[in-house]
Amino acid sequence: MAYPVPEITSRYSIRDYILTLDPVKDHQQICYLSSCYDFPWDFTRALEFALFRTFGVAKGTPLLQQTGEFIRRTRKRYDDTVLILGEILENGYDSPRGKAALRRMNQQHARYSIGNDEYLYTLSTFVLEPIRWMERFGWRPYTNHEKTAAFTYWLEMGKRMNIRDLPNTLEEMERFNVQFEREHFRYTPSNEAIATPTRDLLLSMYLPRWLWPVGKPFVYALIDEPLLRAVGFPNPPAWLRRVVEGGLRLKARIQRLWAPRKRPYLFTAARYPSYPGGYQIEQLGADRG
Repeated sequence: MAYPVPEITSRYSIRDYILTLDPVKDHQQICYLSSCYDFPWDFTRALEFALFRTFGVAKGTPLLQQTGEFIRRTRKRYDDTVLILGEILENGYDSPRGKAALRRMNQQHARYSIGNDEYLYTLSTFVLEPIRWMERFGWRPYTNHEKTAAFTYWLEMGKRMNIRDLPNTLEEMERFNVQFEREHFRYTPSNEAIATPTRDLLLSMYLPRWLWPVGKPFVYALIDEPLLRAVGFPNPPAWLRRVVEGGLRLKARIQRLWAPRKRPYLFTAARYPSYPGGYQIEQLGADRG
């Protein structure tokens, strides 16, 4: 889908244009502009940590461990997730490619017995973690238009995934998210078994293997204590948290001075190790080794 894009003359052109749109009616366009122009790096990091939060849910990780997808095929599972969500974000969930990606995602989920509350919790992290990340580390926070658009976008995604009991407001979704974590975050060996290879995959994107021991505490510094306990990771020293968070805030201040992005970052056009020769939507998922 070719979304209209304004003339980009300043760092805030996309934000200012978004503010002229209707956050409900134009929610797909707003999410596309925000994620692919203003926040591609931060949006990706936020969704990585959103997915990571699901590993603290003790009742859900035994199934994830049993499938082996997050342990034996961690990189492919990551690539498949990014590509499926990228297809939907870039093309629209009612476009031919968006429908095909949604169908493929629903086919994969249908193979397993997953509770509605677990689906709803995962959906809530995809709404809330980008909002929280931009508040802490984005070069600007999300506007209220972007927050409303993100909630509406994932609400529509939830309907197309047949998730029940969807919240009516962003505030209701946040209450559910916080209460769910309070009730279901607790340590189990399966949590740690799933979280460890994903942590190592994230480290591998930035560091050679021999530097992973140095990098691990920096990853832990971005994770809150309840989730660290739930996945069996150590709590880093307070000074390291301050250093890591300060570094990301410094990055954000510098980023405000950068020239604006005039072409979108397309997640589907990036290079993915699992698909060196390109991919078809029908390939995405757990079927191929």
